[in-house]
Amino acid sequence: MQRTSRQGVADIFFANLKRRSGRAAIALLAGALATAAAWAAELSVPYVPTPQEVVERMLEMAKVSRSDYLIDLGSGDGRIVVSAAQKYGTRGFGVDLNPVRIAEANANALQAGVSDKVAFYQRDLFDTDLSQATVITMYLLPNVNLELRPRVLDLKPGTRIVSHDFSMGDWKPDNKVQMEVRDKYGGPGGQSDIYFWVVPAKVAGTWQWQLPVSGKSQAYEVSLDQRFQEISGTVKVGGRSVKLLNPKMRGDQIGFSFTAEVNGAPLKHEFSGKVEDDAIAGRVVLSGSRLQSQLDWNAKRTAAKSAAVDKRR
Repeated sequence: MQRTSRQGVADIFFANLKRRSGRAAIALLAGALATAAAWAAELSVPYVPTPQEVVERMLEMAKVSRSDYLIDLGSGDGRIVVSAAQKYGTRGFGVDLNPVRIAEANANALQAGVSDKVAFYQRDLFDTDLSQATVITMYLLPNVNLELRPRVLDLKPGTRIVSHDFSMGDWKPDNKVQMEVRDKYGGPGGQSDIYFWVVPAKVAGTWQWQLPVSGKSQAYEVSLDQRFQEISGTVKVGGRSVKLLNPKMRGDQIGFSFTAEVNGAPLKHEFSGKVEDDAIAGRVVLSGSRLQSQLDWNAKRTAAKSAAVDKRR
């Protein structure tokens, strides 16, 4: 976790304390007080490490692989990046403000035999280019997550984000797990929350395409609204508007369905495709009493809405 003072440790502790109640909060406080003397005796700037068992779970949730490039924001002793390189062959780097932690992280990478795959830099996370990442990991305070969120949402669709303990406000995670951790906060233990998101493509706006249905060209127009990975909308076909059913976004993958009257008969449409800027390419399954068919589907965005992905905090 990237920190510049002991106040950072206090902030992270009390942010977690607010999420607990009753005996759990008392136990957490008592354990932290027991380690406070040891922290005070340290000459180096203290930080809050992510327990190794949480590191392993974060990497599992992100499904990291040899083909990924991982960036860890607030990398501390480098354990996340080093673990990913050791176990999965993942390349990447970490950034932290503390030069002592950077030196420690690079030494850990050398000792683990992965210094050819990873590196660590003394750098502010907000001055870090994130565009190379396919996976981003972090253990930051809630206000930092929210400040970072607009930049994350501008990353390439499909980029995976994993956060230890803190969410991104009203951007709902695609997955969340809770686990009891024995060595959290240097010994007292506690509960860890792990949040996982996939950066969604920006699809809000009006999309148009045509399909050959029973030998006739049929025009379609869909209007999509979007808030993070949640989408909704309507389709115009044959002069009528129909609400989309089961609209889904995950990274650059989109899917939805609807039933509309085409050429005088109800016809179910099931679309799936990949979004790339202002184009979607995929397949559609058509099913009705008169027609059963699968076709290629290519749509173009003709008008984009001003806020394709809501970035409000």
